[in-house]
Amino acid sequence: MLLAGDIGGTKTNLAIFSPEEGPYVPVEEATFPSGEYDSLETIVAEFIEQAEHSVEWASFGVAGPVVGSRATITNLPWVIEEDQLEEMLGLETVRLLNDLNAIAHAVPFLKPDDLYALNVGDPEPGENLAVIAPGTGLGEAFLVWDGATFRPSGSEGGHADFAPTTPLQIEMLRYLQDQYDRVSYERVCSGSGIPNIYRFFKDVRNVSEPGWLSEQLAQADDPTPAIVNAALEQEPPEICRLTLEMFVSILGAEAGNLTLKTMGIGGVYLGGGIPPRIITALEDPAFMHNFANKGRFSDMMAKVPVYVICNPKVALLGAACHGLEIRP
Repeated sequence: MLLAGDIGGTKTNLAIFSPEEGPYVPVEEATFPSGEYDSLETIVAEFIEQAEHSVEWASFGVAGPVVGSRATITNLPWVIEEDQLEEMLGLETVRLLNDLNAIAHAVPFLKPDDLYALNVGDPEPGENLAVIAPGTGLGEAFLVWDGATFRPSGSEGGHADFAPTTPLQIEMLRYLQDQYDRVSYERVCSGSGIPNIYRFFKDVRNVSEPGWLSEQLAQADDPTPAIVNAALEQEPPEICRLTLEMFVSILGAEAGNLTLKTMGIGGVYLGGGIPPRIITALEDPAFMHNFANKGRFSDMMAKVPVYVICNPKVALLGAACHGLEIRP
């Protein structure tokens, strides 16, 4: 049997899968608070000890860069190595992949219930696919069709230079350039980027901040949920509404950029924690306008299907899909 995992800075999801049942039917599953353990080996050893089924090999999607057979976890002092895991846990094979690469592995297997269509489009079969995932950061990946199957590949496209598309965005870029040596898309199109947009409207545009919201933000460890939740209210504060509108426009433009760079015209998939929470905002015409507004390629872009991935365990599903592919 296969052990698959979604390894994050906050929590680690582990599950056992059988080749017969496939990646949608875990035989056993458990969640662990990552920060309470000193290593992934400790978590996995505890899970295996408690499990009723034995495992032979493992596939882990990790929230951090994977170089060769070695990975580091964002927001945790962990270094993970495939050989070390194999030896310590007595497994035949261990493979590590970036969490966005894991999501990309899941995309060809997603079911209709896992997706929400923002644009049905008119896709051509056998074309590449693109994945963009605003969560804490901005992840990007793509899948290349080789004539027989899709080949997922990770990317660090979220760290590419932010390219503003309106005078207002140009003004925000200049504001952020005074604070950062360099402004990437992640600085304005992620959970960590939303407060940057918010501060721009507050500091530069002098949009007022309600007192009750000031109190919430002062007490919050992470201001992003408070900003987004307020923006989704029936009568949102203007500063939150403007912030979310800017975010959606930038996300649409960058999703379109990724589509062009990878020729991902077979479909674009929005992952990460933010898109499922803001579907009503993504349904605003501004998202698809910015997605498709690519000059001579606008007609082609308007035909590209765009989906929100609503399955909260898609990274674990992808790790399982990858693991079943590499079965020893």
